[in-house]
Amino acid sequence: MYVVIWEYEVRPDASMRFEAMYGPQGEWVALFRRYPGFIATELLRGDGDRYLSIDRWESGQAYERFQRQAQEDYARLDAAGDALTLAERRIGAYTGAGDRP
Repeated sequence: MYVVIWEYEVRPDASMRFEAMYGPQGEWVALFRRYPGFIATELLRGDGDRYLSIDRWESGQAYERFQRQAQEDYARLDAAGDALTLAERRIGAYTGAGDRP
């Protein structure tokens, strides 16, 4: 398994729109589902307007293939998401402990 984690600080007036776009039924997941290897997305809300997005893929190769093939749609959604956030930070990408390539 390959997991990508992002942290967001969402504009106070945009939390509902952000959750709709980044949540498990949102536009990002709709895009991810079009590509082999996507497993699931989990959206967590912390204190205030801070969120974590956890995207699960079968492998790093599946995620990289998605990034190459979905560049245009990814850029469009990313720009729309930027309007909802004050800050965005990729925490990192992780593999399951004990997973071997």
